[in-house]
Amino acid sequence: MATQYQGSAEPTSRVLSQLRGKQVLITGTSGFLGKVVLEKLMRAVPDIGGVHLLIRGNARHPNARERFMNEIAGSSVFERMKLEDGDAFDDFLEHRLHCVTGEVTEPMFGMPRERYEALTRDVDAVINSAASVNFREELDKALAINTLCLNNIAAFASAGGGLPVIQVSTCYVNGKNAGQVHEQVIRPAGAEIPRSQDGYYEIDDLLRLLQDKIADVRSRYAGKTLEKKLVELGIREANHYGWSDTYTFTKWMGEQLLMKSLQGQSLTILRPSIIESALEEPAPGWIEGVKVADAIILAYARGKVTLFPGKRSGIIDVIPVDLVANGIILALAEALAEPGRHHIYQCCSGSANPIRLGEFIDYLMEEARNNYADYEHLFYRQPTKPFIAVGRGLFDAVIGGARLPLSMLDRALKLAGQTRELRLLRNIDTTRSLATIFGFYTAPDYVFHNEQLMSLAQRSGPVDQALFPVDPRQIDWATYLRKIHLAGLNRYALSERKLYRLKTQKVRQAA
Repeated sequence: MATQYQGSAEPTSRVLSQLRGKQVLITGTSGFLGKVVLEKLMRAVPDIGGVHLLIRGNARHPNARERFMNEIAGSSVFERMKLEDGDAFDDFLEHRLHCVTGEVTEPMFGMPRERYEALTRDVDAVINSAASVNFREELDKALAINTLCLNNIAAFASAGGGLPVIQVSTCYVNGKNAGQVHEQVIRPAGAEIPRSQDGYYEIDDLLRLLQDKIADVRSRYAGKTLEKKLVELGIREANHYGWSDTYTFTKWMGEQLLMKSLQGQSLTILRPSIIESALEEPAPGWIEGVKVADAIILAYARGKVTLFPGKRSGIIDVIPVDLVANGIILALAEALAEPGRHHIYQCCSGSANPIRLGEFIDYLMEEARNNYADYEHLFYRQPTKPFIAVGRGLFDAVIGGARLPLSMLDRALKLAGQTRELRLLRNIDTTRSLATIFGFYTAPDYVFHNEQLMSLAQRSGPVDQALFPVDPRQIDWATYLRKIHLAGLNRYALSERKLYRLKTQKVRQAA
């Protein structure tokens, strides 16, 4: 659709017009991406009717509003809005932000029927960004939040008379497929799964099989052993069907479930690649927590990792979080304007503005060597060793060969009364753990494409391209990685100078 005009020579925003007076339900606003989507709607869509947040209560704050005010409202993501117009921020919270206590994994979100039915009448669209982004989650938990809960999202949309659903997925549903990856339904790279005539894959039998296997594991194990076995089951099944981890496997199944459940209704699947710090909004470098690439950067900065499995010539697909949030808002406006259609969009950089892993590493190493003192929370001292990416076979040989004598020495020292683990052995184990989780993502043999998303932006017109930019070609990688991203990590993710212990088994990526 071309840019609209309203009786003057001034172009108008299709997005702002379409969202005027609309009520939107969002899940997952306790997460990285969800916060940025919420902030952009509050700040840049002043005439939106209201935003409803589905928030699970917790032990400290059982009420959604209480949890929002204590855990989300004080986030630095809102600093810009508070500084520019604090009264508008407070007014939005009081009159147009509606916190709904509920659980997305429960039928009717765990709400009383009357409240649930009222909510279906109150809202005009749903943005589902709730997910478990733990790559090595226990299979039952990953299925619950990434796949099965989408039955509840679909039921809510249907109960509301066909509410548009914007589902945040991931480009990495591509799994182990190689080559050019376009905005379409992804074929499994492993064991066969039947495909319907409508294009999606039939996963009902697969889900029953997985649940039977989960039940079998539960019948034989308990406690921490049960957790470990459910993680192993998830990885094993994901590998069997063509995925590297449980997260991407269960997200792919979630896509199939929604495509089947919402036939004839409005569904947009938006797949980001590796989401990292903001390019511009709400502030350059804004980030929350340690994301995929950051865990490795931080380990290098702390002197824990110097060797990693990777393909220097491979395209590592990174996308700033604000471009993803803008893509969601463009898709939301389109779904409201043109109901009853299915779309798949990929928010990525690989085809339009590629950066290779070797360049990525070199930019960061150069900045670390020359300006490490500018990042006092990230670098405690000047890095002295290079960060080297090598093939997986060589990596395993080097790390395995180095670990064996060190582990023998460590055992000998412990027998002699030494209680402290060897630092070099700890560093090797950190490297191995990170490689287990992230090694697949640093040796890419695929390229993600975003032509459909770029077409959506073009149809939205020049005003919305300026208000809600999604084009990755605007990223200058040297500036972004060296000055914006590292500064953001230093300021927002590592604000307190303290020893950081990598949680290598539960490092999370926000969608």
